[in-house]
Amino acid sequence: MKSSVLTRYRVMAYVTAVMLLVLCACMVFKYGFDMGEDVTFAVSQTHGVLYIIYLIFAFDLGSKAKWPFGRLLWVLLSGTIPFAAFFVERKVVRDTLPLVDGAEPATVKA
Repeated sequence: MKSSVLTRYRVMAYVTAVMLLVLCACMVFKYGFDMGEDVTFAVSQTHGVLYIIYLIFAFDLGSKAKWPFGRLLWVLLSGTIPFAAFFVERKVVRDTLPLVDGAEPATVKA
């Protein structure tokens, strides 16, 4: 598997996670303080488009890494749970890095 597949996933995981946190903050302002309705709409639309791109890249990575359906589903849904994408991304990278062409194993110094 090429390293660009993992890199695309990582970038979109972080972007989607940050946009979800921004969306949550906008929702608090919209429903808690009755302000920022236009900003909330724009952020929600942006997050929706970015989440679709995240789904495509995560599905591409999962199909190339031959993940079972349950793991793929968890990775796909992590873009909808605040903070989950950060943790899932770290685990995915740790587990998928050995499958990347040209990746060298970490050396341990004694």
